Amino acid sequence: MKRISLLICTMLTTLLASAQYWQQQTDYVIDVFLDDKAQTLKGNVYIEYTNNSPDELPFIWFHLWQNAYKNDRTAFARQLLRDKDGKARLKGIKDKGSIEDLAFTVEGKTARMEPDPENIDIVKLVLPEPLKPGKKIILKTWFTVHIPTYASRSGRLGQAYLMCQWYPKPAVYDRKGWHPMPYLDQGEFYSDFGNFTVNISVPSSYVVGATGQLQNEDELAIYKKIGANNLDSARVLMKYTPAGSNGTKILTYKASRVHDFAWFADKDFIIRYDTAQLSAGTTIDVFTYGYENGTPSWKNSVSFIEDAIRHYSNWLGEYPYPVAQAVEGPQNVSSGGMEYPMITLITSPGASNSQMDGVITHEVGHNWFYGILGSNERDHAWMDEGLNSYFQFRYEAEKYRTNSIFGDAIPPEVKAKPLKEFESTIYAVLSGQIPMEEAIETPAADFADKDKYAMVEYIKTAVWMYIIEQVIGRDKVDAAFKEYYNDWKFKHPYPEDLKEEFRKQSPSNIDGLWQLLDKKGKFE
Repeated sequence: MKRISLLICTMLTTLLASAQYWQQQTDYVIDVFLDDKAQTLKGNVYIEYTNNSPDELPFIWFHLWQNAYKNDRTAFARQLLRDKDGKARLKGIKDKGSIEDLAFTVEGKTARMEPDPENIDIVKLVLPEPLKPGKKIILKTWFTVHIPTYASRSGRLGQAYLMCQWYPKPAVYDRKGWHPMPYLDQGEFYSDFGNFTVNISVPSSYVVGATGQLQNEDELAIYKKIGANNLDSARVLMKYTPAGSNGTKILTYKASRVHDFAWFADKDFIIRYDTAQLSAGTTIDVFTYGYENGTPSWKNSVSFIEDAIRHYSNWLGEYPYPVAQAVEGPQNVSSGGMEYPMITLITSPGASNSQMDGVITHEVGHNWFYGILGSNERDHAWMDEGLNSYFQFRYEAEKYRTNSIFGDAIPPEVKAKPLKEFESTIYAVLSGQIPMEEAIETPAADFADKDKYAMVEYIKTAVWMYIIEQVIGRDKVDAAFKEYYNDWKFKHPYPEDLKEEFRKQSPSNIDGLWQLLDKKGKFE
């Protein structure tokens, strides 16, 4: 009997262990040099990869996403060619991009790369020896990036450098397997959490904004002094003046518990700076990097970041990082934004105050929906874009009685309504007038174009969340999201994980509401 009991206990322990959550850890040290004459990045990357899975890994998939810009046959190029304005954008990439000179070693041993048969921006790194569960290995390689003309997230325009998805990056291996994916314009990313130390060597005249905290105390003090002066619009704008006009400088950034690293460099950045105090007593640094002749509403960019962080911290959970930043995109780039941990790119030329605030809030909000709650954006875009849009719409309604979808088209009598009535009116129009052909639970790459993608993943998801709010109450929605944040911060949640958080608040309603994720067309 004792043997049977012991066997049962062992089986239960094994089943419990197999069901326990796990995720891989990828820690980086990167040294990179910007050559603004050759238009290249040269560097090396050191990755400590920890296998926390229960599986032995004979290989690791890698993303080399700069190769997406290499020719007109990549998945990225083919997708652009299907979009209504994609051909013009693709033609605008005068200088193609690529990542080359890779020579991986694993624990000092040369490792073989096998190219993906369909995508030149994906390779399989075959390990000299399988990586056992619970073990870690050191991966190293050199790399050279030929920086493309800016057309999609990463590249250069004149002396402005927007360096995103620029280094070799392991694909995610999680409880559902490997997730190698080509770079796409319509469709974002999925990467593992880790810690970054990045040493960026640039000509000394450049101002740099990047994921993480700047470790160079002298440079940081200069940024803060200039930025604090420029926060007051009545003062004459101060520009960055390097200690020497020639030579280079090495700027070191550190970031913890993030799954991406982006940086931006320009000689003409106008720095603005302030600190923000959060409710728990934490103080964070807030920087923005703009242009002297940029969009006038950018002068309020710092306060917009601060307000967004306070709102999202109150709704979801405290902002966990030491710095928050935004970069004004070049004026000849179409409107929009793109999020990265602790820093976001905002390209909204001509935006009014409320419009700029809305775009910045949406992108800052992605520090929660994408950054902290690291869902698979490519397969479940609604989990970052849609949930974030729901909270952005709440922010805009509360602060301005507006909604970014309608802008100045909202009649004064609607703007004069009390908050709940205003939101009800906005969502009634969204539900009835916005085309929503596909189901919310549609992979980003499966939409015919970016407009249909946005209508469903951003707007239809927000409408769905408003329906849930009307059924179970806003208080329970907020409670579910706070539990979601607490249980899944710095992890990889899936739709079923969010569903369980809502089930805790309303056990009898959630199954039916969750079925709406698969509903095509408008909600009845």
